Amino acid sequence: MDALTPLLIAKALDGLTARAEATAVNIANANSPGYRPLKVDFEGRLRAAAGVGAAAIDAVRPDVTTLAPTRLAPDMRLDLELATASQTSMRYAALIDLLGREMAISRAALAGGR
Repeated sequence: MDALTPLLIAKALDGLTARAEATAVNIANANSPGYRPLKVDFEGRLRAAAGVGAAAIDAVRPDVTTLAPTRLAPDMRLDLELATASQTSMRYAALIDLLGREMAISRAALAGGR
């Protein structure tokens, strides 16, 4: 495992946590008149920072914005929020599994393969 992998995983987990929190707020306010849903974006900046180095990765923060209504989507769609919650949960679980596997490999290397 290179030195950037755990840092990238940690930042991705931070971003997914922010997305899960925003999605929970969106779902909780689904029936609130005039509520505009929150959106969290971080993947593009994290991908770009990965090519620069550890300091750039460390500087990445999730960007939380309020979505403006459009003619195509004047109201918040609960079905899309639930899909986002499910996708976020699966990505989070996959990253935790990856981090666990990386740590197991490191433990085995430190133990001399025993």
